[in-house]
Amino acid sequence: MRKFFSISSLLNKGSIQRRVSNKYLINAIRPYSEDLSSPKSPGPLLQYRKLVEQGRLQHDPYQERVALALENLLGRLEQYEKEMEDYHIKLAEWEKNRETERRKLLMEEAELNQRGDLWTSVNKRKSELLERWSFRRKSEDIEPGVGKWVSYLNREKKLDSLVGRRPTAPPAPKGLYIYGNVGSGKTMLMDMFYSATEGIVKHRQRFHFHEAMLKINEAMHKLWKNQVEEKSIQSSISSWIMNLPFDMKAKEWLAAEERYKQEVQMKNILPAVADKFLVDRQAGERGASILCFDEIQAVDVFAIVALSGIVSRLLSTGTVLVSTSNRAPKDLNQDGMQREIFLKFVNKLEKHCEIILVGSEVDYRRQIAQRSVDKVHYFWPLDGTALKEFEKMWCQVINQAGGEVTSSTVPVMFGRTLEVPQSCNGVARFTFDYLCGRPVGAADYIAVAKSHHTVFISDIPVMSMRIRDKARRFITLIDELYNHHCCLFCSAATSIDDLFQGTEEGTLFDLESFQFETETEGAKLRRDVLAEGSVSSGGAPAGITSMLSGQEEMFAFRRAVSRLIEMQTPLYLEGVRSLNPYFQRKHQSFKNCSYSASTVHHQVSH
Repeated sequence: MRKFFSISSLLNKGSIQRRVSNKYLINAIRPYSEDLSSPKSPGPLLQYRKLVEQGRLQHDPYQERVALALENLLGRLEQYEKEMEDYHIKLAEWEKNRETERRKLLMEEAELNQRGDLWTSVNKRKSELLERWSFRRKSEDIEPGVGKWVSYLNREKKLDSLVGRRPTAPPAPKGLYIYGNVGSGKTMLMDMFYSATEGIVKHRQRFHFHEAMLKINEAMHKLWKNQVEEKSIQSSISSWIMNLPFDMKAKEWLAAEERYKQEVQMKNILPAVADKFLVDRQAGERGASILCFDEIQAVDVFAIVALSGIVSRLLSTGTVLVSTSNRAPKDLNQDGMQREIFLKFVNKLEKHCEIILVGSEVDYRRQIAQRSVDKVHYFWPLDGTALKEFEKMWCQVINQAGGEVTSSTVPVMFGRTLEVPQSCNGVARFTFDYLCGRPVGAADYIAVAKSHHTVFISDIPVMSMRIRDKARRFITLIDELYNHHCCLFCSAATSIDDLFQGTEEGTLFDLESFQFETETEGAKLRRDVLAEGSVSSGGAPAGITSMLSGQEEMFAFRRAVSRLIEMQTPLYLEGVRSLNPYFQRKHQSFKNCSYSASTVHHQVSH
């Protein structure tokens, strides 16, 4: 007979905390007690030492060193927040004045246009500038659009003299780039820091790699769609132009100049995406920005190009970055893709971040598994006894959830949806083939994780290179269920340690990982961004033979195994209720539901 927690007791902090003793020395998972997640959370060093004192963490000098570095960074952020508030006030005033002066200049030029003198003036200025060009090209060789470009440059130069240069942001404190072995506690430490910034820094975001890439792609698609969407001249003329005392020809000229300014700004789309990516600042919102980025990777050309453009822009505009990875920055790009862009990205990281190693070789999640006897969420092999227990657990959880088991539909990015075959009040059930045997990906898994607190997955096979796409999807699925703190039940063909077998047949390569959702809509945006990376029109890399090197692949395997182990531990399950998005949305309605502290432990035969 083996003990296990009912779903209600799994989500009950009180009963879980009473079971935590010195034998549960957990250094890889996030701190999940109410006092640590409150708005006035203590700093990461205090959080860490408190958990060590309580016997919930085993002291690790590498982890303490990182906690100290994060504590020092936190101490510098309060003053930086004030400096950035002052900076944004100056910046908003500068932008307002510059736009006012720009419109004045446009109106002056429009008036000249209406009098018929504009083109003489433009040609004169164009000639003056062209004379300075070292190429000394003949006027008939000038590319189309140069006239508008010269006009735009002259206007920008004149605005600099009228309004002054853009205000300079105060120097930002150095962020942290934390790297180390699977299960060494990187995410735990970063999350301690992130919780401690509540109330100190106004603008802050935390992303996992998959979610960040999807959001970047979504933002790029929106910007591109707005840019290429054809509109009539009349509809594209903004209200401020329509109300001017000029004839329609002059107004059309003004509208064309406005559109050209937008085109110039869109020449490099990634800075524009970066400006929206972290915080879309509303009127009156000022202050510093922090980006916590978990599991930063450089798995393909798009990731390298996008990360380089986005992160470089954020760091250049004062964002403080705290990130985690399995690798040091210089070792992220094992396949040597887009080396020049990648090296610039690494240089930017090393300039703006302290690079710090969590040097422990211990996978603390595995250490937990060796000491815990409550591993009852993972049922194997696929025989009568294990399957009977899995079905019994499903029935028990559904009975406690209440309601009727039905199919449902969850929204995915870009207007897509995903059908959930069996769903009941935040509990969902899928087969392995349904989630991992079809062309779905991170966006679908994020949608599932945000909509459900408990997920059952049945019929998980042993994974090898023969089902490489399915294996890659399963690893991504585990990443997202873990990242969104879902409770997971599995029925599988073998033990967790034997789930992934062999890499000698070749590295895993999932073509769908390169097919971002905009590809299905026929959009060319992602292909345009990847053009310099030798990527074919279908989105698949032409000059890359594998998505991951063998060593990176082993990291992915080990991470999935480590997380599957942790997802069965008491402290992980303790955090489902407070950290899962479903419970965060339903907090008030779940106060008096059946997931109460009174539920007792049940017994089943093993």
